[in-house]
Amino acid sequence: MSAGSGRGALERALFEHLPAIRADDPLDLIGNPEALAHHVGPDRSMRVAALAMKGEELRHRPRTQRSDGFGSYDAQKGDEVVTNWRVVAKLTARVLHRFVLGVLSLPALFVLAGCGGTATRTSAAVVLPAPAKHCLGGTTQVGSSRVTAVAIVPKRATAYRRPLRKPFARFGHLNQNDFPTVFRVLSAIRRRDCRVTWYRVQLPIKPNGVEGFVRARDVRVASVRTRIVVQVSRRRLTLFRRGRPVLHTTVAVGSAATPTPTGSYYVNQRLIPTDPSGPYGPGAIGISAFSTVLTGWTQGGPIAIHGTNEPWSIGRAVSNGCIRVRNPVLRKLFSATPAGTPVVILR
Repeated sequence: MSAGSGRGALERALFEHLPAIRADDPLDLIGNPEALAHHVGPDRSMRVAALAMKGEELRHRPRTQRSDGFGSYDAQKGDEVVTNWRVVAKLTARVLHRFVLGVLSLPALFVLAGCGGTATRTSAAVVLPAPAKHCLGGTTQVGSSRVTAVAIVPKRATAYRRPLRKPFARFGHLNQNDFPTVFRVLSAIRRRDCRVTWYRVQLPIKPNGVEGFVRARDVRVASVRTRIVVQVSRRRLTLFRRGRPVLHTTVAVGSAATPTPTGSYYVNQRLIPTDPSGPYGPGAIGISAFSTVLTGWTQGGPIAIHGTNEPWSIGRAVSNGCIRVRNPVLRKLFSATPAGTPVVILR
């Protein structure tokens, strides 16, 4: 990828198109403690026999619909930044043109002075250096109810309890399901020259909601404008876009023995079953939460929002902790919620 392609191309490559995403041992979401084996190639869909649950299979398919798009995020301004590169290019060319004219006119003035001419005025443009940026420095909260910052790991990242302290977690470009690693950004540490050096992020590991610091140079920051709120007691899910509710639906939640964990999480992976009529329905939106009771399950018992082949269960507390929605609703949610979308689960 060339330098000119910028962060937008990286974000689109990671999130808007899924042919390059593969799934190994994907989420066991319904009621099976055994892992599901998957080996899906980067440019095609491949059917692989599952090890459990009546032969259900999971695979990734290329998505034709686009998710709600990503924008750039300025941690110093705390809001989404949209850049019109055509306008920037025109302004840059105009400034450079004036600068060159100014430089080329200087020798001419000296020649005129040597010949006895008198130069009273000059129209050469003077380009002044840009003023240096100054910030207070310290920690700045990132994001709002309308926009959330997301840190994408292009190569690898290390998480620290505190900056420059002993690391406690390491992450590669892809997670254990071969999905791009993302963190939810909570705050940024910047220097007096306004440069961001560290991000405080929420991590997709146990215990639920764990936070850490990653170096700013190890991640690329994007923004999402969606948010999901689940009310367990009301069996209700609401999708927000730019702070406004755009979808309400009834859901199934965890039973009394295997409750849905409450807290603040985010979408960290998205999986597509090979059989849309299976227990996962047409897709699963994995979130950074884990069951607090099913600790022996594969990958620690991850929680997800997914479809179902038991529509009668919607509105009841019958799942193993995951949140079930009707399959047509799952398709809408899957299309509208990119990785990094906050998910708040209330009692």
